[in-house]
Amino acid sequence: MSDDGDGSGVSLGQAVRVDEIAYGRSGDKANTVNIGIIAESDAAYRRLDRQLTADRVADLFGELIDGSVTRYRLPNLPGFNFVASEALDGGGQFSLRYDSQGKTYAAAVLRLELPPESDEERDE
Repeated sequence: MSDDGDGSGVSLGQAVRVDEIAYGRSGDKANTVNIGIIAESDAAYRRLDRQLTADRVADLFGELIDGSVTRYRLPNLPGFNFVASEALDGGGQFSLRYDSQGKTYAAAVLRLELPPESDEERDE
């Protein structure tokens, strides 16, 4: 992919999957899932900050999450922690879901495609 000059390796004018610019890991705490996303560069962090919102993550999972999704910025890493409540159908030993511990949630976020950014979005 072409570089837009900011060192990210990804042109901001192109759509990009999250896994092209970040790493992720997820897991459970009872009926809550934590999804950690760590950007590969400062430019990737800025793009994720603009585009990978709590609403976008909640929309991705739809009815799998009965509660809310909250995004916490972790600028010193640089990354984000998404906390999804009531996301595991009871969690652990209570859930009949295939992934009752939320281990695959990060993989789903990493496969999410972010749309191209306009010049106006980058300047915000």
